[in-house]
Amino acid sequence: TTVSATTFIVEELIIPTSRDAPEFADFSEMTDVRNEIEADIVGSSALSVTAEELLSGYLQQDYERRKLFVARVDRKIAGRGVLEWSTGEDTNISWITGEVLREHRNRGIGGALFDRLEAIARESGRTILQVDTMHSSAEGGERVHPPTGFGDVPAGDPGVRFLRKRGYTLEQIARASFLDLPVDPARLDQFRQEAQIAAGDDYAVVTWVGPTPPEWRTDRAYIKNRMSVDEPAAGLEVDEETWDEARVIKYDADGIASGREMLTAAILHVPSGHLVGVNELSVAKDRTRPVGQEDTIVISEHRGHRLGMLLKVANLQELARFSQESPIVFTFNAEENRHMLDVNEAVGFRAVGYDGAWKKTIS
Repeated sequence: TTVSATTFIVEELIIPTSRDAPEFADFSEMTDVRNEIEADIVGSSALSVTAEELLSGYLQQDYERRKLFVARVDRKIAGRGVLEWSTGEDTNISWITGEVLREHRNRGIGGALFDRLEAIARESGRTILQVDTMHSSAEGGERVHPPTGFGDVPAGDPGVRFLRKRGYTLEQIARASFLDLPVDPARLDQFRQEAQIAAGDDYAVVTWVGPTPPEWRTDRAYIKNRMSVDEPAAGLEVDEETWDEARVIKYDADGIASGREMLTAAILHVPSGHLVGVNELSVAKDRTRPVGQEDTIVISEHRGHRLGMLLKVANLQELARFSQESPIVFTFNAEENRHMLDVNEAVGFRAVGYDGAWKKTIS
């Protein structure tokens, strides 16, 4: 179906089954638009992805469903909208993404995209709408603060103005940070030694490249499940995720399908023989592109032993061995997660932008 207006149309974009499918050209154009919008906000193309990398996630609909829409002006894609929801039986949450190129804003395109996505969510019976979106890091002027009391965003930011007007409230801010590579190896060695001394003999580092080794899949599933509920979520609604060995195997396979390589550092609790923390670094096929930091977590019962620092530094050392060409690592952390921000700042991460998490309840 198509929604018409005087200067644009909004239509669902068919997700291609592969890069050889006829729909891949449109998907690739949509990816370019996504990258341009985010680079415009952050002032860097570090968060850009290839169409192949993005497609890998869209093809995996077993645990999360996605619908993709685009807005066209003169047949060219000017904006995009994404609706995501969990396949779990009890979910009441829809996640919405809506982005419009700067030159096409203030023409009703963003509103039309959100109208379509919100209507689908309403028809499904899911009454909690949540949005995760990048905002500019401009200083000065009126600020909008989340209830957490940590961080703020400019009231004049186009995304902030748009979401407030549609009745969304800011619940949380995550900091986007970059670490310039290489990091001085002597510094990493020192941090690792200090962290290992603080951790003691009860904890050891385990690393691997690529899929999770069979002996660690059960522990990895448990940690992924804990990650879904242990991360700071502020006032956001969160679905607890159900992970088992089969889902870990699928997660690893999806990563391989994207063309990226995953470097994993984990913490082994020696007395129990179980993993209790993990850090992931996602490396593109083109090693000169930025590295994405994915999961970083130490399960709560084992916090307070500097294991977060131990994990992060150990995996940065693995990265230095794996790829000398990588220019930066980027990561996102909730502004109230002071412990992890302290670790990041000590290692050398710097703030480059802010991601706002917004929420609205509909009937």
